[in-house]
Amino acid sequence: MASKRTHVAAAALLAAGVLAACMSVRAPTHPELATVAQQGDSLALSDALEALIASGKDTTTDRVYAYEVVRKRDADTAADAFARAAITGRVVQAKGLRAAKLVSDVERDALRSRELDPTFRDGAATRMLGTLYVMAPARMLQHGDSETGLELLEELTTSGPDVPENHLRLAEAYIALHDPEPAHPHLCFSLAHQAALRPDDQQLLKALLAEAGPLDCAAPAASAHPAVVGTGSTAPPATR
Repeated sequence: MASKRTHVAAAALLAAGVLAACMSVRAPTHPELATVAQQGDSLALSDALEALIASGKDTTTDRVYAYEVVRKRDADTAADAFARAAITGRVVQAKGLRAAKLVSDVERDALRSRELDPTFRDGAATRMLGTLYVMAPARMLQHGDSETGLELLEELTTSGPDVPENHLRLAEAYIALHDPEPAHPHLCFSLAHQAALRPDDQQLLKALLAEAGPLDCAAPAASAHPAVVGTGSTAPPATR
């Protein structure tokens, strides 16, 4: 009988602990995130957050809420690992140096997603890693630097020339590394296919065009690959 009471008490304590953990996560600004979170699908939660970000409606509270949810979940599929990397990156993006220690977590989960399935969402994890390696200080990373990042983005754009986001990220990398001339054909391609880009990526393109200087987009580079492949959400890295 005592043993049974012990088990019941232990179960009650466990339930109380789970409840306390759930209650400790501050509710998101947008309740729809909590609705998606209850489904247990990390990628769906990441996509819901990205939709808010793309429309400029998200808050830091939304990002932290999503992070607190996914950081406690397993990431044993390419989709789940990518989602955790993307959401963590968004927290770092919002909090800056206050969340700098999470940059290595973004790298770890993006590498895991790429290891599990490098083709997931047209190389979404590779795009994330490449941009992260270019943008983040090398001291925060363990497996790459700006040269590695540029190589990853170049290879991805070569293998996926019809994906506008590949060209946009590569152009962003060149400009961030103070080498705008090689970015020009990729900016031209992005400009020709900007309707396929998310609203926030269209704003990024506008900023990159301002930094790059005058372009000559009369060359066929802007229309060499008329087919546009949808890429889905590929959250920018933490330091963008």
